[in-house]
Amino acid sequence: MNSKWYGEQMRIGVLGGGQLGRMMLQEAIDLNIHLHCMDSDANAPCSKIAHSFTCGSITDFETVYQFGKDKHLITVEIENVSVEALEQLEKEGVKVYPQPRVLRIIRDKGIQKEFYTNFKLPTAPYKLFENRKELVEYCTFPVVQKLRTGGYDGKGVQVLHSSSDLPSAFDAPCVLEEMIPFKKELSVIVARNESGDVKTFPIVECEFNPEANLVEFLFSPAEVSVAIEEKASILAVEIIEKLEMVGLLAVEFFLTKDDELLINEIAPRPHNSGHHTIECNITSQFAQHLRAILNLPLGSTEIVQAGAMINLLGEKDFEGNAIYQGLEEALKIPGVYPHIYGKEKTKPFRKMGHITITGDDLNQVKEKALRVKSLVRVIA
Repeated sequence: MNSKWYGEQMRIGVLGGGQLGRMMLQEAIDLNIHLHCMDSDANAPCSKIAHSFTCGSITDFETVYQFGKDKHLITVEIENVSVEALEQLEKEGVKVYPQPRVLRIIRDKGIQKEFYTNFKLPTAPYKLFENRKELVEYCTFPVVQKLRTGGYDGKGVQVLHSSSDLPSAFDAPCVLEEMIPFKKELSVIVARNESGDVKTFPIVECEFNPEANLVEFLFSPAEVSVAIEEKASILAVEIIEKLEMVGLLAVEFFLTKDDELLINEIAPRPHNSGHHTIECNITSQFAQHLRAILNLPLGSTEIVQAGAMINLLGEKDFEGNAIYQGLEEALKIPGVYPHIYGKEKTKPFRKMGHITITGDDLNQVKEKALRVKSLVRVIA
């Protein structure tokens, strides 16, 4: 790799031009790191602020190959990319982080689950099925059905409560997981650079919107024991080291009623459960991702203030040009930091932005977060 990691002499390609890429760009600008983004949407959030922007399919071999062949380094902000093109680019000397072999494991939830089993990592019991017809023979309910590939932002996941739900089951290769009675959903973000240095962010707690199956609230720090935090951090480090992955990895956990941790899913990129780090930690997840893929010293992940994060989702009954109702009122509250993603059109449950709320302690933060949640709506 080019020893100079900033400026014109270091061309870094990013597959995906959504909000994760946009927030990565905001960190890159401070260090004069040049990010060249590609997305199939000509109006993607990165399109106006990337060093250069290419409109093209990130799942098409030739398009990704042509985009990447003049780059020194390629990274991703979404897993659903042409891994085959990345493998070819890697063979030709382009650095690809996270590595294509890691993307192959993680983008297929079936292979991901088998990875946990092979390394004796704790996860919910599961079975793999090829189609809906096979599911009919599986009669233990309730279960969670997950499409093996292509799911994102809560899409491709559903609960089958009884046999009467089978007609609406996904008719595609899937993972069927035992439904775990859990008391908390937790997340740890871990980074590893090419030299093998590893750092974890403090554990956070997520509260989901059951209808959208998306994070509605995130709280940092999570209200868990030191022992649980340490165990989650150790597991996150174990996963990234067993993968020998370079980059940033989000590890989502279920905390069971018996205080056991089960790995739910992992994501090899900046993640929704790390957005609060921009205001709440010494180093943000986006800066840490750049440090990791460029083999720079990893930054301190220490918490500087308690925080909450609210996802701004498009309201259920609205579709069209986005209006952020109540945002000005929310801005009157100290410690409120909106991040609007630059998506002109809203639709039901689309991620349109997030708001981070900071304060002296978690109780104060939760109180303010509820106020902000009641004020701000994304309508059309």
